[in-house]
Amino acid sequence: MYDLITIGDCLIDTFLLLKNNQANITLKKSHKKLSFDYGEKININESHVGIGGNACNVVIGAKKLGLKTSIITEIGDDINGKVIKKQLKGHSIDTKFVHTNKGQETAYAIVLNYHAERTILSKHPQRDYQLPKMPKVKWIYYTSMGKGFPQLQKELIDYLKENPDVKLAINPGSYQFAKGLRTIKRILRLSDVIICNKEEARKIVGNTISIKSLLKQLNAVHGGTTVITDGTRGAYATDGQQMWKMPIYPFTPIARTGAGDAYSSGFLAAIIKGKGILTAMQWGAANAGKVVQCFGAQNGLSDEKEINKTIKTYREYEPVLL
Repeated sequence: MYDLITIGDCLIDTFLLLKNNQANITLKKSHKKLSFDYGEKININESHVGIGGNACNVVIGAKKLGLKTSIITEIGDDINGKVIKKQLKGHSIDTKFVHTNKGQETAYAIVLNYHAERTILSKHPQRDYQLPKMPKVKWIYYTSMGKGFPQLQKELIDYLKENPDVKLAINPGSYQFAKGLRTIKRILRLSDVIICNKEEARKIVGNTISIKSLLKQLNAVHGGTTVITDGTRGAYATDGQQMWKMPIYPFTPIARTGAGDAYSSGFLAAIIKGKGILTAMQWGAANAGKVVQCFGAQNGLSDEKEINKTIKTYREYEPVLL
C-alpha cells in the first residue's frame, strides 16, 4: 500500500536568478509589481534547470521523509519528458502512473527570481487527463493541472466517494481557479486537508482581510484541517476548533521557489505519520526553510533527521494559538 500518491502536472523549470538592484528593473513590493522596459537587456547572475510542478515537488519531498509514494502525472514524449521520468526514478519514486503523451510536448516554466521572490511564466499543454486504476493508498495529494483537468477531477470525486477510507489533501492550481470556484468546491468538500497560500484562500472564500476569518470560512467548506501559508509571515492552521500560527525559521533565503511545496510535503508527511497538527506545522516550516536556502525546488528538501535537528536547534520557534 502507498502512503501517498500525488496527482498533478510535472514540468521542466528553468530558474533565472536576476541580479538584484538593477537600475533597469523596478520592484514595487506593496503592489506586487516587477517590471522592466520592453526590449531591455536584463542581467542574470545564475541559471538552473530542473524538474518541478507541485505534484512532483511534494512527492519527492514526501519520499525523502520516508513515505512510500507514487505520482499520477502526464508528460510529453520529448526530451523533457524523458528527463522528468529519469529524475523521478533517481529519487526512488514509483513511475508506473506516469503517462507519456505521444506527439506532445512536456509542460515547462520559466522562473524569474529577484530579491529571493519568484515570478513564474508557465505553459501547460492541453491533456486528456484520466484517472488510472487506483492501487491501495492511504492519502492522495491533488494539485495543479492543465486545462483538461475536469474529467479527472470528476473521476477522482467518484473514487473518493467509493473509497471513504482514502484521505485527500488538496492545493488547487491556477487552471483550477480559472475554471471557477464552483468546480473547485466540488472536490474541496471531500478533502481532509486543504493547503493554500493567503491569495488562494481569498479566491476561494472571498477577499477577507483577517487570517482568522479566512481560516474559519475555508475550514467551513470541508470541515477538516486547513492550512494557509503567508510567505515570510509564516503559516496558519486550524482543526475547526483552535487556530495556530507558526513563524518561519530564521534562515536567509536565496530563492523562495518551492517553499510552498516543501511546506506541504513536510506537513503531510508528519500528518501521515500520526504526528499531529502542531508538529506538522513545524515539519512544514523546517522543510521550507531549508529549501529557500537553495536554488531550485528540491535541492534543500530535508529527511526526518534533518527536520528534527532544525526543530531542536530553534526550540523557541513553535506554533502559538491565535
